[in-house]
Amino acid sequence: MNLESSHPLFQALIAGIFLWILTTAGASLTLFTKEPKRKFLDAMLGFAGGIMLSASFWSLLLPSITMAEGRFNPVWFPAALGFLIGSIFIYILDKIIPHLHLWNPVEESEGIKTSLNKATLLTLAISLHNLPEGIAVGVVYGSETHAMSGAKALEAIALTLGIGLQDIPEGIAVSIPLRGTGLSRTKSFLAGWLSGFVEFVGVILGTAFVFIFSSVLPFALSFAAGAMIYVVIEEAIPEAQKGGNSDIATIGALAGFMLMMVLDVAFG
Repeated sequence: MNLESSHPLFQALIAGIFLWILTTAGASLTLFTKEPKRKFLDAMLGFAGGIMLSASFWSLLLPSITMAEGRFNPVWFPAALGFLIGSIFIYILDKIIPHLHLWNPVEESEGIKTSLNKATLLTLAISLHNLPEGIAVGVVYGSETHAMSGAKALEAIALTLGIGLQDIPEGIAVSIPLRGTGLSRTKSFLAGWLSGFVEFVGVILGTAFVFIFSSVLPFALSFAAGAMIYVVIEEAIPEAQKGGNSDIATIGALAGFMLMMVLDVAFG
């Protein structure tokens, strides 16, 4: 089957499963390896943040502005408004959902205060991180239903590849620290697997929303960008810099940004 010529809704389903598998692959390392060095995890977190920043511009904000040309005045309005709403949406979830950032003691958990254990709070944190990534991929695939073209399909595939590449270290980033809390290898792996499922759900939700409400497409693209950039600034980059490996974390972020840019431009 030629995936590129298939229906965008089917493509989105396959993309969601693909991302889920890669997150699971990263999480599976906890079944076979000891805890990697903090320097490696910081580099991977920086890499993930770089990909998300790059994807937010090349795959989401720029297309949003392009689509608005001739339809909205000023042309930047959909991108700006959607970006703001997406940021506020994740901000609200961040304040409501109980979660714990990597390396923090359980006393510094965020969101509504609960008696949940550290392992659960860490899993919720990565799930919150993965949700906007899934929504971003879903929105791009949903946009194909209103602009059927090979270029659009390739752009969606490029975004899927970029997000997928950083899902592997994300799977590692959730499962390995859970092992450090005393959780078994199997339960640590299942937590990473579950965080990948959240991303899969985000893909389906993003695709369905744009498929049903086609008129909001420029806003939906920038909404996804705002959600992802909020996560990068509030979580990914600070976590990568916290361990005293700022240089390697920065190099990882730059490498991720460049890789996603190359993928998007080459495929687009």
